[in-house]
Amino acid sequence: MNRFPGIKYGLVGGVCLVILSMIGMVEAFNQREIISEVISMGQMLLLAATAFIAYPAAQHAGGGVKGLAASVSAGVIMTAMLALLVLLGHTVNMRQVFINVSPSLFQILTFQQESLWVGIGWMLLFGGVTGLLAGLLVMTPDLLRRVVIAALTTVVLVGTLQDTISPIFSEWGPLADINDLIYEGNGLSIPGALGLFVAVAAAASTWILKGQSVKGRVQSLPPVSRRRLNIAMALLGGFVLLVLPHILGLFLSEVLVIIGLYIMLGLGLNIIIGFSGMLDLGHVAYFAIGSYTVAILTSPELGFFNWNFWQALPVAIAAGAVTGVLICTPVLKMRGDYLAITTLGFGEIIRLFVLSDFLRPWLGGAQGIAQIPKVKLAGFEFAGPQEIYYLILGGCILIGFIAWRLRDSRLGRSWMAVREDEDVAQAMGINLVSTKIKAFAVGAGFSALSGAIFATKLGSVYPHSFNVMISINILCVIIVGGIGSIPGVVVGAAALVGLPELLREFAEYRLLVYGAVLVAMMLLKPEGLWPEVTHKRELHESENDGGEAAAAEPAGNRV
Repeated sequence: MNRFPGIKYGLVGGVCLVILSMIGMVEAFNQREIISEVISMGQMLLLAATAFIAYPAAQHAGGGVKGLAASVSAGVIMTAMLALLVLLGHTVNMRQVFINVSPSLFQILTFQQESLWVGIGWMLLFGGVTGLLAGLLVMTPDLLRRVVIAALTTVVLVGTLQDTISPIFSEWGPLADINDLIYEGNGLSIPGALGLFVAVAAAASTWILKGQSVKGRVQSLPPVSRRRLNIAMALLGGFVLLVLPHILGLFLSEVLVIIGLYIMLGLGLNIIIGFSGMLDLGHVAYFAIGSYTVAILTSPELGFFNWNFWQALPVAIAAGAVTGVLICTPVLKMRGDYLAITTLGFGEIIRLFVLSDFLRPWLGGAQGIAQIPKVKLAGFEFAGPQEIYYLILGGCILIGFIAWRLRDSRLGRSWMAVREDEDVAQAMGINLVSTKIKAFAVGAGFSALSGAIFATKLGSVYPHSFNVMISINILCVIIVGGIGSIPGVVVGAAALVGLPELLREFAEYRLLVYGAVLVAMMLLKPEGLWPEVTHKRELHESENDGGEAAAAEPAGNRV
């Protein structure tokens, strides 16, 4: 089987396509079109999955003619397995077991052909052509491959997000004409898709070719000029962030608020996992502590304190930090999977603790705590998403700045030494106990701040809002963005939290998409979308060593 990678990859990919079809994902995605009357989102899902499997098949075969043969055979085998599903569905009533295996699914898979065998022929041709394109992509030069992938990805994203982008463009004068040019009906127009592809390809190729020289020129500027440029860029970025909710509207402002909450949570977990190397799966506990502390101190429903948000905030952050210390102390000697399982248990203990009837008079039990007042500052109330956005933005900037300063501090270097090797760090004189405790305390405090804002945003808190999936989502954010990378947390939150929020009608497939994205990340970009320099260097060390060895080899010895 290893001698025929096309067969191996084709069988694995075929199983994936059959599963995607049988769970209803293809039919659900088919409701949207990427390019109007050309290709739907469901068909694009099949095409992307086929290409994603055929591409490594060509790489495994070594490229060239063998690579093309492997990728084409993988594509044909994958669609052949879909054809078997269609034939079986026409023979046996599969809907008694698999309710999503419907006639409409078969129509999608056979490209709306009236004749079954003609449709199956089109399926096999589709798989072969997709595999051929994937094999040709392997053979293309690196520059062209990166440009094509960037342009195709942009076209797919812009077509998928039509319901989000089109209303914004249509309200802004000159952009309305661009909107009419790009979109047509239920997707991109053909001229719009081609124009977008060419524009992105030109921009990507220019950046790849000239980007390093531009960076070099910026680095060579005198310190005063560079400082002025940095200030100008910061002011421009700050202006964009300030006007963003007024440009995007109510719904997208709500999406930005959710992304901001996960950015704060991700920055907190990044201190514990990314900087210190301790796998914490109970991070939602600190989020819950921050929320419930603010709820207890501010809600008139309980009638204990009736403080305002700014009075309760320092107490919430301190409570989160203390909880982090208390959770960390018993597990100081644990590492790896054992630490992850233990912290996961602590996170669930906090949720069950809140649900207990014994503490219901103080914590509200399953009914939660309501009537949490909105945040007010100098007479301005942070009521709706467009106002809460600024509160979230302030929290993200504050936490990001602290994390950035801590990363390069003596404490940050101690965290990274512990992450690399605890025994060596201890031998160098680093106090493991205090270093680990400080990491948990700081990370927990950041997450408690996020929880405090979350409580005022909703106006109520409930135990079911703090389940273990929150911890898993935060972990996915920092893995996709790049473990240990502060900008990577922002990128990961936008990719894993923002995009699903924009595609709410497909929310039931969110976990499946998470899994697929993580698998793709581990195969294609294991260091993350915006990796930390150290991790990127470590993961590509073998490639760099190979390149250096090839460069050092005498020309006469090369074949």
